[in-house]
Amino acid sequence: MEALGVVVALVALFGVALLVMAVVGTVKAAKAMAAKVDRHSANAQRAMENAALKAKSITRPGEQGRIAALRLSLRTALDSTRQVLQSGLPQDGQLGDALQLLTRLDSHAAELDAELRMLEREPISGRVAAKLPELRERAERITHSADSLRWAAQDRMRRFADDELARLGKECQDEAGALRHWTPAEPAAEGTAGAADFLKGPQGAAAAAAEEPVDRRKGLGAGRPTSAEELLGLAAEPLSRLADRLRKPNPAGPNRP
Repeated sequence: MEALGVVVALVALFGVALLVMAVVGTVKAAKAMAAKVDRHSANAQRAMENAALKAKSITRPGEQGRIAALRLSLRTALDSTRQVLQSGLPQDGQLGDALQLLTRLDSHAAELDAELRMLEREPISGRVAAKLPELRERAERITHSADSLRWAAQDRMRRFADDELARLGKECQDEAGALRHWTPAEPAAEGTAGAADFLKGPQGAAAAAAEEPVDRRKGLGAGRPTSAEELLGLAAEPLSRLADRLRKPNPAGPNRP
């Protein structure tokens, strides 16, 4: 019974763990979906605002149209720079510093955009004309800073792409050169034998000659018939010694061996 209770407790604990994991996963998925929806909704809202500003800059004359065009150029510069930096961040981590600077520029741009919206609703045209040059100068400074970051990031990515392309081209040339250097599969037998004799040297050639068959070393005399002197073993002695032996008298007499 105790073992059964332990098993039931383990099964219950396992079920609770699965339930907790399912709840946590559901919460995380819901948060991710909510963040994705918020991001898309924010992008859609910003796109609608940009479209409205573009329409105002075209349809409204005078100061109101210039304010709308100024707000649109400010947003366009910041959005374009953000897209370039975020797209290059996975390949180049150093762009993270530029993104931090762009975030600080965003805060200044948000303050300026709020002031421009207030100026759009200003009924006194004289005040609008007095404040607009100052706000335009601030907007140009922010826009120029954002453009500088974007241009530098684009030049950096282009330089990295050119370096990678040059390195890849060099590797392709090296591989093509290696593929053009081929060797014959079966070299000629005569060339191999001649190279082996050359490497052996004089001593190797003498050893090879000593290893040749006897009939081959005899040369032209290999086919000559054997004489009587060679059969009696006399051919090995010089002729002078043979004559001395024949002239020397036998002390035991002619009849004794």
